[in-house]
Amino acid sequence: MSDVEASPANEIQFRSDVTVELVRASASDSDVLFAARVSTQGEQTLGEAQAGTEATAKDRGLINYLMRDRHGSPFEHNSMTFYIQAPIFVFREFMRHRIASYNEESGRYRELRPVFYVPAPERNLLQVGKPGAYEFLPGTPEQHALVDTATRDASEFAFLAYQRMLDAGVAREVARIVLPLNIYSSMYVTMNSRALMNFLSLRTKVEGTHFPSFPQREIEMCAEKMETIWTELMPLTHAAFNANGRVSP
Repeated sequence: MSDVEASPANEIQFRSDVTVELVRASASDSDVLFAARVSTQGEQTLGEAQAGTEATAKDRGLINYLMRDRHGSPFEHNSMTFYIQAPIFVFREFMRHRIASYNEESGRYRELRPVFYVPAPERNLLQVGKPGAYEFLPGTPEQHALVDTATRDASEFAFLAYQRMLDAGVAREVARIVLPLNIYSSMYVTMNSRALMNFLSLRTKVEGTHFPSFPQREIEMCAEKMETIWTELMPLTHAAFNANGRVSP
């Protein structure tokens, strides 16, 4: 159980982090090899494909070839389900990726918890440049103080308005309209490794990639945690992804 879930229902809280947990997974490098080799070897059992515990140079070479030449379908025969807590504005960016399945908590059917995102002191505040070539720079102490104070004040005011409407008998689906985008929500998201690579290629900023990305920091925080989990599940696939410029096949 998270700290948020253990807190009193109406105590306003502020967080500067996100939660990403692996709920279940059927995902390994052998899934990629199993799917790829059917084109040349015909039918085989998964046990035959997984024979041996150590990856061979041939296995590594095949996965790298598939990644390099963008033969993407073998990377789809696996599944990962993540549980994520993050601000609503992050989820709206998530759902632009229409290559995953989402189930999010509903403000129509449950009273939303008063948990709000406030940027951490190390979060860059200045966006310099033009679309596609932004540079993000730290703000001044005065700017950080302004963001922190204004965010907390607006969140508290909005939640009190929400609570007043609920107390007066107003439906949850109506009362929620006053809540800001920095309120936390939670969801399950399920995707395969090909979809995850597409997501990571756009939502992480890593030097040396073929196609530079300039993600908003808050969704990048989610992406980094998801990538850490995926790396442990499919290390050969992750290594090939990095070696080939972090381009989804």
